[in-house]
Order: sequence, then C-alpha cells, then structure tokens
Amino acid sequence: MDDSIRVTVESDGEEEAFRVYDTDGSVEVGDATFRFAVDDERLGTDADATDETGSSSPKADPPTDPRRLVAVDDVPTRGTVRFEAINGQRGTEGILERSGDEVYAWRNSCPHKPHVRLDPGFGARTTDDHIVCHEHGARFVRGDGFCTRGPCRGQSLDAIEVECRDGDVYLTDDRFDSGRRL
Repeated sequence: MDDSIRVTVESDGEEEAFRVYDTDGSVEVGDATFRFAVDDERLGTDADATDETGSSSPKADPPTDPRRLVAVDDVPTRGTVRFEAINGQRGTEGILERSGDEVYAWRNSCPHKPHVRLDPGFGARTTDDHIVCHEHGARFVRGDGFCTRGPCRGQSLDAIEVECRDGDVYLTDDRFDSGRRL
C-alpha cells in the first residue's frame, strides 16, 4: 500500500498515533491490540501495475538515501515541515523546525493530547521562541521542545534525532529505518 493510514489507539489513559502502510496486521498500545485487514481491489502487486495500453509502467527510482528527509533550506525559520519516520510497516509523523543552522525534530503531537497534531498540515504556529499548540495554547521552547505554558507544562515533546549534512536533513534516530517528507 503506497498511501498510509493514520491510526490512533487509546487504552487506559495511554494513547499513540502512528501511520500504517500494510494492508493487514496489528498494533499494540498498553493492553489494547488493534487488528486490521484492508480489502481493496485497487491494491495490486507491482507486477499488476499497467498503464492504459496494458504495458507495465516503469517504477520511479528509489531515493539514494532512505533517511534523507528534506533540504535544510526547505525547513522554514518561522514554522515547521511535516515528515514521516518509518520503521517496517509503521510510520510516525514528525515535524522539523529550524533555528539558524540547526534543525530539530519532534513527534507531531502534543503531550497533553497525543492525537492533536502541532502541525496539522500547513505549519505549526510559532513565535520567536516557541512552537504553540493550536488546540490549547501550550508553548514549547524552540530548539529543545520543553513546555513552559499550558496543560502539559514541565513535559517535553518526543524528540526524533536528525542531523544536517551537505545541505540536507537526515533521520538518524535508531528507532526508524527511513523517512520522507509529507
């Protein structure tokens, strides 16, 4: 399945949101298990990919480094860029934020309500010093993700390790195999 499905699983006060790329499987959070199977005739094998004339369509070349997320210059200094960090068939949505030459990455969710995205798709709200949760106004220090105001005060955003090399941002977090810009 090329497109992912965003899933949120909640159990006994624990909540986790992630992306699923497979057509069947299961996901566990705490004591809850979410099992799924998708039947969709549009989901064929690579061998089934044909164009209107019936001939096989060429596949795009895979990226040279599956951990490359974006060019550093594509990360705004006022705002965020969404990306996905992938481990096997599971994806975790993240955000990139830039301060000078440094780029920082966090899971795209508020610690107070993990199903709430800080960047819903058009960039997170930011001030000179903070990323601001659009739902309840929590403020997270840019560069370290520590919450200084709001219902999750004292907590921090879940960091995802990245590094800048040769003008690009790369996923270096060992929890993930690859990543891509959303």
